[in-house]
Amino acid sequence: MRSFLRTPLVLRDPELLRDVALVCLAGGVVGVSFGAIAVAGGLPVWVPVVMSLVVYAGSAQFSTVGVLLAGGGPFAAAATGLLLNTRTAAYSLAVADIIGSGRVTRLVGAHLVTDETVAFALAQPDPGRRRAAFWISGIGLFATWNLCVLCGALAGSALGDTGTYGLDAAFPAVLAALVLPALRKDAGVRRAALAGAAVALAVTPVVPSGMPVLLALAGLLAARRPA
Repeated sequence: MRSFLRTPLVLRDPELLRDVALVCLAGGVVGVSFGAIAVAGGLPVWVPVVMSLVVYAGSAQFSTVGVLLAGGGPFAAAATGLLLNTRTAAYSLAVADIIGSGRVTRLVGAHLVTDETVAFALAQPDPGRRRAAFWISGIGLFATWNLCVLCGALAGSALGDTGTYGLDAAFPAVLAALVLPALRKDAGVRRAALAGAAVALAVTPVVPSGMPVLLALAGLLAARRPA
């Protein structure tokens, strides 16, 4: 963790801190929903709590719990979660140099690689700010997610049907706001995003849940500048 400690924390950047706080808020809302859904469906409180600490992957956790609550076995549930999380392999390559050096730093950093931390990091203009943004958002999101999952799990079925509150829309909306600056600045990013969205929409009716996100990575081929 020494490389992180030497990194400027950009605590004087109000826009970054505001954006991190907003994403933490959205992540916390979804975390409460996840914990409540898992326990209301019949799982013990410790299952969503431990899963959030060890796995720490929102969409994969929802899918895994969905398989378990539908009567699927643990191996099928784990396979579903692993499939959804394969996208983080590409994310890890993108931030490998940003996380820092040292075994402990890279191990902890790898656990904090998510859609949001990668978006925050890559949006910064220089390596020092990228590293700081990654760690600030990563630690903040990890702490918020796990605390809120615990609260949701303890609340259990008292919250009722969490879908009626529109909680599932908060997280994607904030994430979309994060990537808008990159879309405005880089034509290659816009081409990749549009191509990926088209692929995802085309295959959604015919492939299992979670696969459209993975297949949308084909849109990266469109990021190459035309000859």
